[in-house]
Amino acid sequence: MKEIESMIKRERRIEEVRLMKPLVWAYIGDCVYELFIRMNLVSRTNLDPHRLHIETIKYVKAKAQAETLQKIYENLTEEEKEIVRRGRNAEAHHLPKNAELVDYKYATAFEALIGYLYLTKQDERLKEIFELIINKN
Repeated sequence: MKEIESMIKRERRIEEVRLMKPLVWAYIGDCVYELFIRMNLVSRTNLDPHRLHIETIKYVKAKAQAETLQKIYENLTEEEKEIVRRGRNAEAHHLPKNAELVDYKYATAFEALIGYLYLTKQDERLKEIFELIINKN
């Protein structure tokens, strides 16, 4: 009975997240991805905080995120590709001064995917995506 209740609760959570705007997913995904990058750099380097910041920016800027999405795209499920599509098509009301529009849209799509997986508590899949990213870089 507990398993059924847990499954129902999970399905409700997924439905709640699906109803959120893709820019909300991206907002959360931005935080989650930056934390992943920071933790990864701290665990494998011995850089001072300033150098850590400089290295982090290389991974979290729009162009880098767009390229990362391109590298992992073939490994995504159809559902994840749909999340990416919704994130890419979300209407942003501003464009960062240092990003091309196409990079910004794909970076938003990437962040939306990360945020969606995080919010739906798909931790194992998120871990797989992060491992793909590490292996492709």
